[in-house]
Amino acid sequence: MTEKATILVVEDESIVAMDLRQRLTAMGYAVPALAGSAPEALKKAEELRPDLVLMDIRLRGDMDGIETAEQIHDLFGVPPVYLTAYTDADTLRRAKITEPFGYVVKPFDERTLRSTIEMALYHAKSERQLKRHEAWLEATLRCVSEGLVGADENWRVVFMNAAAEALLGRKRAEASGLDLFQVVRFKGEREQQRARQLMKEVRENFGQNGTAPPALVGTIVGSLVPAQGGNIPVEARVTSIAGKWGGIGGVVVAIRAGDFGHGEPTGVYSL
Repeated sequence: MTEKATILVVEDESIVAMDLRQRLTAMGYAVPALAGSAPEALKKAEELRPDLVLMDIRLRGDMDGIETAEQIHDLFGVPPVYLTAYTDADTLRRAKITEPFGYVVKPFDERTLRSTIEMALYHAKSERQLKRHEAWLEATLRCVSEGLVGADENWRVVFMNAAAEALLGRKRAEASGLDLFQVVRFKGEREQQRARQLMKEVRENFGQNGTAPPALVGTIVGSLVPAQGGNIPVEARVTSIAGKWGGIGGVVVAIRAGDFGHGEPTGVYSL
């Protein structure tokens, strides 16, 4: 038997809240609690950890529904669906900032309410699965002994593991969004230019081979210059990543410290 999705209803009009509970229950959802204020909604969300919160935007008290929904999502990961009679531009603008999973305007029919809730539950499930996958992946990459640096299609750093932080002398938060060539620097302008050319060749060749080409790898042997200065002999392997719709995407640089013999980048080869 499929477990019922649980919904926390936050509505300060008790008659409206009870009517919503009755409708949602008839649709097959579980409504374990009603809340009429922001403090009560936060308390119930913490206790119940529902699958969804159906939130009236206009609540009495110091916090309205938008602020309350934002806190519930941030603290407990419970997505909001807004329920409101107000569709003015300012209300919509504030609601959009909180990235709601749905928006139902009063008066509503049950078909609209059900379809909005079902879509919100589907997106919430997908988001949880994605975050779980990302958490597993990040935990795995943290344990890799090589320094790993990922950059997007615009050469902006989007990921670094702990080993890369140690080698490069930068924290991930500090490096995020910076140009890859500003973060991964080699000793001497000539060596840096060769490394840059190799990375670009790896990425651009990948994009010319269709949507599912073989992985391309380039190897750089040289002296890495960390943020604090000095230099570290390393071997850096550059691997291309497909774009979202195929074609040119980003790159991952895997760095190993050690004296591998200094020379020019080895160029590009197929695995």
